[in-house]
Amino acid sequence: MELRGKVAVVTGGGNGIGRALCRRFVAEGAACVVVADLGGDAAASVAAGLGDAAAALEVNVALEGDVVRLVEITEDRYGPIDLFCSNAGIAAPAGGVEAPTEGWQQIWDVNVMAHVYAARTLIPRMVDRGGGYLLNTASAAGLLTNLGAAPYSVTKHAAVGLAEWLAITHGDQGIKVSCLCPQGVRTNMLLGAAGDAPDGDPAQLAGAVVLAQGAIEPEDVAEAVVAGLADERFLILPHPEVLDYFRNKAGDYDRWIGGMRKLGRGHRRRRRRCRRGKLGRRPRPGGAGAAAR
Repeated sequence: MELRGKVAVVTGGGNGIGRALCRRFVAEGAACVVVADLGGDAAASVAAGLGDAAAALEVNVALEGDVVRLVEITEDRYGPIDLFCSNAGIAAPAGGVEAPTEGWQQIWDVNVMAHVYAARTLIPRMVDRGGGYLLNTASAAGLLTNLGAAPYSVTKHAAVGLAEWLAITHGDQGIKVSCLCPQGVRTNMLLGAAGDAPDGDPAQLAGAVVLAQGAIEPEDVAEAVVAGLADERFLILPHPEVLDYFRNKAGDYDRWIGGMRKLGRGHRRRRRRCRRGKLGRRPRPGGAGAAAR
C-alpha cells in the first residue's frame, strides 16, 4: 500500500507509536489521518500539529459503540477508510494469574476486543468496495513472551492470532492485514513500567528486561511500518532480531522456555545486587559518593 491520497485511522494516536504513525502518514501524503485516542486533548494536539490533513476524535476502543462511531464519523466526513490501525494498547496489570480479574478483563478489552470491533465494523464495508487494509499493533511479546507480565503476553498472543486469522480468512476478499510486533520502544508505557514501579515489582521486571534488550524510538517503528505496508508484509518487525528469536522458539520450544527462565533468573539476581548496593553504600566525606554529587 502506498499512503499517498489514502484515508487512515490510528487509534492510540495521541502518544508514542500512534503519534509517530500519524506524523509519518501525513508526511507520506495521506489525504486524511484521523487521530483517535482516549485522551481527547492528546489527539487534538497531534492533529493540530499536522494541519488540514489530520483530524482528532476522542474514542474508547474498549467500547464497541465507540469504534463503530469512529468508523462512521470518519467515512461520513472524509470518505472510505483505506487503512485502519488498531494501535491502542495498555500494559497493566503486570504479574501473573494472580492479577485481578478486572485487570485481565480491561487489558483483554483494549488489546484484543478493540481489534475485533474494528474488523467486525470495517470488513463488510471494505469487502463491498473491493478491499482495504488493517494494521494491528501487537508486540514481540505476542510471538515470544514478556517476563513478569502474563496479561500483556497473553493478550498480545491473541492479537497476533486474530490478525493471522483475518489475513487467512479474508485475504481472498481483498482485505490486507499486517501485524506490527515491535520489541522495546521508548514510549511512556515502557519507560513508566521500567522506572515507576518499585524494585522487584512484576511491572519493573517486565519493563526493565525489554529495555535491557535495546529500545528504539517510535519514529523507527513508523519507518518500519511504512516499508511493511509498501511490501504488504504480514509481520512487520522493527527489531529484525525478533525473527531469529521466533525461529529459535519454533525450532526447539523446550530449549527456548529454558532460556527464558534463565533470562528471568539473571535479571532478578542483578536487581537484588543493585538493591543491596544502594542500601549498603554510605558515601564518606571526600569519598567517591561525595565527589559524584
